[in-house]
Amino acid sequence: MAMIEQQRIANGHLVTAGPPKIAASRRLIALDRHTVRLLRDHRSGQRAEQRAAGSSWQDSGYVFCSSPRTGAPLHPDFLTRRFHHLVGESGLPPVRLHDLRHGAASLAHCAGVDLKTVQTQLGHSSIVLTADTCTSVLTDLLAYAAEATARLVRTAAARNPGHRHHQNSTSTKSAEPSKINLAERLAAR
Repeated sequence: MAMIEQQRIANGHLVTAGPPKIAASRRLIALDRHTVRLLRDHRSGQRAEQRAAGSSWQDSGYVFCSSPRTGAPLHPDFLTRRFHHLVGESGLPPVRLHDLRHGAASLAHCAGVDLKTVQTQLGHSSIVLTADTCTSVLTDLLAYAAEATARLVRTAAARNPGHRHHQNSTSTKSAEPSKINLAERLAAR
C-alpha cells in the first residue's frame, strides 16, 4: 500500500508541493506484489547511494531522485519530457503521460474491477467521471467483445439447430418452469 498525500506542481523552474486538488485525491492505493518488490529493490539501491553520498545527500523522502549523489526530488517536467522521449523511441502513437491514468482505469475495468473501486484508485470525486474515463476502452477490447458476443450466439444456435424460441399457449402447461415466459410468471403472482 502507498499513500497519496501531496502533489508537486511545476511553474517553470519553481516546484511547489501541496495537497492534492480534491479531498478524494488524498488516498491509499494498493500495489501488486511485483511492483512492491521492484520498489523495495529500488529503495535498497537508493540507501546504498545515500551511504556513498554521505552528508551531501538530501533526504527528500521521494522514491525517485534526480541525482544519485544528492537525493534531490525530480522536477515534474523531467518526467514528462522523459516519457515523451521514450514513447518516440518505442514507435508507439503519441500519448501523454496523463493518458496512462485513463488507460490503467480502462484496463482495470476490463479486468473485472468494479467502477466504484476504479473511482477510488483514481481519486475521482464522481463515479460519473470514472465511468466516462473507463468507456475509452481500447479498440482491440471492443473487437474482442464483439467476437465474444457473436461466439456466444453461435454456440447457443449450434445447440438448438432449427429450433425457434417461441411457445404457443397450449405448450406452456407441460413446459419446465424455467421455460415459462415472463408474462405467465408475472400473472401467476
